[in-house]
Amino acid sequence: MAKTNPVEFLQQVRAETKKVTWPTRKETLVTTAMVFVMVFVASVFFFVVDQLIQLGVGALLGLG
Repeated sequence: MAKTNPVEFLQQVRAETKKVTWPTRKETLVTTAMVFVMVFVASVFFFVVDQLIQLGVGALLGLG
């Protein structure tokens, strides 16, 4: 494998970053909002499941 000097490496990095399709500000905000919504939905779901399991185990062991 051929070695690349630091200047050539930085030139290659700059060339590759120009090829990247960067998201728009709106796309970034919408995606971020969707992540927060999904985190909230997942946390509510797991909270409800946890409470149901707690009730079931409590009833099964006669502690409830």
